[in-house]
Amino acid sequence: MKSATSWLAGFALGMAILTGRPTFAQEKEAAEIGIEAYVYGYSLVTMEITRRVMTNVATPQGAHAPMGQFLLMRKYPDAAFKDVTAPNADTLYSTTWLDLSKEPYVLSLPDMDYRYFLMPMLSGWTDVFEVPGRRTTGTKAQSYAITGPGWTGKLPEGVKELKAPTNMVWILGRTYCTGTPEGYAACHAIMDKYDLRPLSAVGKPYTPPAGKVDPNIDGKTPVRDQVHKMDAAAYFTLLAKLMKDNPPAKEDAPIVEKMAKIGLVPGKDFDATKLPAAAAKVIPETAQKKIMGHFKNAGSDINGWIFTTKAGVYGTDYLQRALITAIGLGANRPQDAVYPTSEVDADGKPYSGANKYVVHFPKGQTPPVDSFWSITMYNGDYFFVDNPLNKYTVSPRNNLKYNADESLDLYIQNESPGKDKEAYWLPAPKGKFILMMRLYWPKEKDPSILDGTWKPPGVKVVAK
Repeated sequence: MKSATSWLAGFALGMAILTGRPTFAQEKEAAEIGIEAYVYGYSLVTMEITRRVMTNVATPQGAHAPMGQFLLMRKYPDAAFKDVTAPNADTLYSTTWLDLSKEPYVLSLPDMDYRYFLMPMLSGWTDVFEVPGRRTTGTKAQSYAITGPGWTGKLPEGVKELKAPTNMVWILGRTYCTGTPEGYAACHAIMDKYDLRPLSAVGKPYTPPAGKVDPNIDGKTPVRDQVHKMDAAAYFTLLAKLMKDNPPAKEDAPIVEKMAKIGLVPGKDFDATKLPAAAAKVIPETAQKKIMGHFKNAGSDINGWIFTTKAGVYGTDYLQRALITAIGLGANRPQDAVYPTSEVDADGKPYSGANKYVVHFPKGQTPPVDSFWSITMYNGDYFFVDNPLNKYTVSPRNNLKYNADESLDLYIQNESPGKDKEAYWLPAPKGKFILMMRLYWPKEKDPSILDGTWKPPGVKVVAK
């Protein structure tokens, strides 16, 4: 004889079938799939909101430019910059958003005179699919046609095709600059020769058309906050729409099959009737906690630094991709840059501006790179910290001098350590903060950043 519990479960299932209402088991499965789908689509949705914000202008200005036009930043971002999390203040950005659904775009670069640069090209899913630059293609003049996934045709002589996996492409170029007036002038002279135009305009006079301005686009709220405010229906509706021009990769087939159960099918509108209301209610917050909670598992914990070489290309590691999107959208491949990130000091305690810290590099143990390195200060939301010096990084370009024993000390604190030490000072807020190293073009020989034989030193509290 069946138990009362079994009978009630069977009765509930029968009533659910008769009324069309989902069972608890169905709601649970839908929530689990929805959380997976949210994580999977986080990079694409974030890219789209970022694109909208950064291109919602008639002409290039500030940190924004219309679709298909270069925004050549003339100076480093400051603490007011909120378009992208974890911005850098080591290189000048040359950034543009492309829609390749109509035709390819041709990017022409001048002779860089041996200056360090790279032009990583991100798909809509944030994978870096190509990266022209000093490390990969040298510094001589070069031209590329960025073509969409379905494009076929002929290209002008001397133009190399770079096939994009999606029609949405973000070129997040970086050109090294010292930040001095002379450095800015020299860098600007090269950047002003960067040329971007549709394939149909190659060899012809070309004036980019004015961009379209949508007054409904929120240009003030940080992108991550905009994404996190979406309910499940809005999020999945946008994700489904974006997957029409930015198709999933072949290796995504298993999750694509799962998503169909909750109404998410690439190339089709989102069918919200397949997502139970109870599941929809819990998906966004649960998925966001899962993404941000992945930080401690995103790489190896070395002396308080989360150290990973898994960025820029993610395969099916959707959680890693989502976290990097949340805290460092636009990250490079590890061969171009590695980003050790730290929320705690050498003793495992969260950073606080109430303390004074020192980073000590013993002789010969500064980061082994073929380009440059820096340490950047961020607040708890991964944005720059306002300070009297407008200084957001500390690096060798601050003309650092080594100690008598050839070691190097850097100071991290809220108040100035004194005029004689300000070159070595990274200003901190009074409260919580986060540190990020940027190690550009890691050396491939020992000691190596890429194989883990070089380790970042812990950040220690200075005794009071």
